[in-house]
Amino acid sequence: MSFRLTYATMYNPPEAMHERFEEAMKRVEAKAGARHPLFIDGADCDAAQYVERHAPFDRTLRLGSFALADATDAHAAMEAARAAYPAWRATSVAERARLVRRVGDLMEERVYDIAAALTLEVGKNRMEALGETQETVDFFHHYADDFESHAGYTNALPDDPIDGMASHNASVMRPYGVWVVIAPFNFPLALAGGPTAAALVTGNTVVLKGAGDTPWAGRLLADCIRDAGLPPGVFNYVSGAGRDVGEALVRHPHTAGITFTGSVPVGRQLMQQMTSGTYPRPCIAEMGGKNPCIVTEHADLDRAAAGIVRSAYGMGGQKCSALSRLYVHESVADALIERMQAQIAAIRVGDPRRREHWLGPVVNATAYASYGQYAEALRTGGAHLLSGGARLGEVEPTLANGYYVEPLLAEAPLSHPLWQHEMFVPILMLHRYQDRDEAMRLANDSPMGLTAGFFGSDDEVAWFHDHIEAGVTYANRPQGATTGAWPGYQPFGGWKGSGSTGKAIASFYYLAQYLREQSRTVVE
Repeated sequence: MSFRLTYATMYNPPEAMHERFEEAMKRVEAKAGARHPLFIDGADCDAAQYVERHAPFDRTLRLGSFALADATDAHAAMEAARAAYPAWRATSVAERARLVRRVGDLMEERVYDIAAALTLEVGKNRMEALGETQETVDFFHHYADDFESHAGYTNALPDDPIDGMASHNASVMRPYGVWVVIAPFNFPLALAGGPTAAALVTGNTVVLKGAGDTPWAGRLLADCIRDAGLPPGVFNYVSGAGRDVGEALVRHPHTAGITFTGSVPVGRQLMQQMTSGTYPRPCIAEMGGKNPCIVTEHADLDRAAAGIVRSAYGMGGQKCSALSRLYVHESVADALIERMQAQIAAIRVGDPRRREHWLGPVVNATAYASYGQYAEALRTGGAHLLSGGARLGEVEPTLANGYYVEPLLAEAPLSHPLWQHEMFVPILMLHRYQDRDEAMRLANDSPMGLTAGFFGSDDEVAWFHDHIEAGVTYANRPQGATTGAWPGYQPFGGWKGSGSTGKAIASFYYLAQYLREQSRTVVE
């Protein structure tokens, strides 16, 4: 198909895409219930314990039995990665890029089956699942191309001006060693695969730990890497609780660097751990967001309503880039709310395997309970609930087996504590403002600065960009007010408490973080 799937184009796919997804879903469901081991040193590896996983949209649907790693498994993975590192580091730039690109090729061949598994495991709708899988393909291709375009980051420098001898200089970037990747549940393939591709192509070996709620995605990634022919030990996959396996990996003496995606508190703790010890080690932490959007009196309200609803409620608000704080000029607030309420009412909630359902469940019982607690806190804290607020399993018998909730829109007083709390469920809070400088002050009133959106006139866009404190910005974007970054199109990384490096995923500056510079001088 000539159609190119990205998060910006996913709203009007060709019919063939739906047909292929539904065929894949039948294949994947037919295999549900299988046993999934760890992947260590190039081979499947049993664990002492396995855990049964069920679909978040139907707790009676058994997905399979997944290995639960412990500290012993973590150590085995680290030893394998350490042993494989010298040969992988010595592998040529061209060969490493070829193998990494081959992983992407295999994943693209399996894009529908992998997407079907993501729908079953995470509860994403089909387009979100297909988007994540294709995004991961693009990470493997993009990083291979990027590394080759920089010739492995080796640069000749001028000779020293010494009479009678030649003193040759060069800057050479070298890998660190064993790189640990810790992935979250919400993008368990892309946020595992992206850092893995970056670490591998730059010459590091990798141990990946998947989230406890989503072990299947990491195993599917491991299958692609295995089948692409990477040497044993270069990539290893374990899954289990962060307090057990994650802690063992972070504290392991072979850990040379970490990429973590998750909450601000955990990210800050990891950064502190990585800077302690005998010497500091790199920690690329992509953390949370409390993302704002400003709508001025000059905005196209239809475009704004579309972008706001897509960003606030897509995937149940379970994105670090999800819109959660909305500041609307008082003169257009009622008109915008009316448009948003109409779009929210049109959202079909239900089994994400079905084409007509745009919104599936939240991921687990904890998120389901949290939604109820937040809704009650808004009700009792002076907020006006304009749309939503119910846990649908309690009011709709057909949805009782899943973690379904309504998209919630609340107009809340600025004193409410949830303005400062990342909820990770489909809740959007709204405030009417009088002056745009007030709106900007409120938008920046957060220790986080991941994404931000704006809807207004063309001559206001420069003001927005000059003053907003966020790493990823979108102006007048109906495809998503604060969401939808894609490798090669929008680098993705946060300011302030949302990121540890100031360098964005898939940016011009990302791969160099997986390397350390060595200055070489040779005198003849």
